[in-house]
Amino acid sequence: MVTMADVARQAGVSTMTVSNVLNERRPVGASTRARVLAAAELLGYEINLTARALKAGRTNTVAFIVPTFHDYFGELADEIAPLIEAEGRHLVLARTSAEPEQEMASLSVAHLNLYDGVLLSVAGLNLQQLDRVRSAKPLVLLGERDVPERFDHIRLANEEGARLATTHMIQRGSRRIVALGCAFESAHTMAGDRRRGWELAHQEAGIRVDRELVVPVSTYSHEAARAALDAVLASGLSFDGVFAATDVLALGALAALADHRRRVPEDVQLAGFDNLDISRFVPPGITSIDANHKGVAQQAVRLLHRRMADGAAPAEHIVAPVHLVPRGSTRALGG
Repeated sequence: MVTMADVARQAGVSTMTVSNVLNERRPVGASTRARVLAAAELLGYEINLTARALKAGRTNTVAFIVPTFHDYFGELADEIAPLIEAEGRHLVLARTSAEPEQEMASLSVAHLNLYDGVLLSVAGLNLQQLDRVRSAKPLVLLGERDVPERFDHIRLANEEGARLATTHMIQRGSRRIVALGCAFESAHTMAGDRRRGWELAHQEAGIRVDRELVVPVSTYSHEAARAALDAVLASGLSFDGVFAATDVLALGALAALADHRRRVPEDVQLAGFDNLDISRFVPPGITSIDANHKGVAQQAVRLLHRRMADGAAPAEHIVAPVHLVPRGSTRALGG
């Protein structure tokens, strides 16, 4: 391996001069600098960028740690990346599969030292586990779980979004709406909050809430949604609408309804949550709650920059607004 001493001998300068040139620590004359760089290139000297970054206390990278690279998180990363790159940093993606152990490992000192800051989408860790985290690096949390007050945190208006989607279908004639992927949970979780919004829409419309219509899923996947709704259809439980907790689940539900020859929206109305790009293109087009990818990305990067500039700044807790995007899977008003 070529060393700085080898470069120094080739250039006819001291090792300290080579170090000053390559690490940009002190000004060096133009001719000397050119001689050192030429010698380094001739010998094939490779600068250890990681060691340099750790010594300087910065790496020019930001980590976005997510449960999965698919769907919602992939689209959110696409919005975050250019904002990070605009200031000369790189965005690094890491996956936890929503496992608490992997989320905690991603917050270890060894991992955090690789980045200037971290955006973590929390899906597995609970409030008590997060309270044990002590991060020496700027950290912003995203996700629907409760987090300690000392952390910057962004969550979506989950309850309001579910209420909007369910009310939309009620106004268009549905009276028995399945809450697919929702759950009776008291703590703040995506499944619990979106179930509360579904329930609130029924209460506001004066419609009795039937707990049988809350249908959990084994995983938030197309396959799990298709299997869960297939079981409901096979059971004979009557329903005329489906609010799916995510667009991924809505797409699985659409397949199950097609399997049973239920027309959408004539027989069953369908709405999702996230407004993924694919939801525009799958016939008849999925009505969905827009999860405000651009706004969440802007807020997340703003909070991270603020935390980098002032580690003692008071934490901010943001609820990102959402809105309904109607498409062909729900009827026209009065239809």
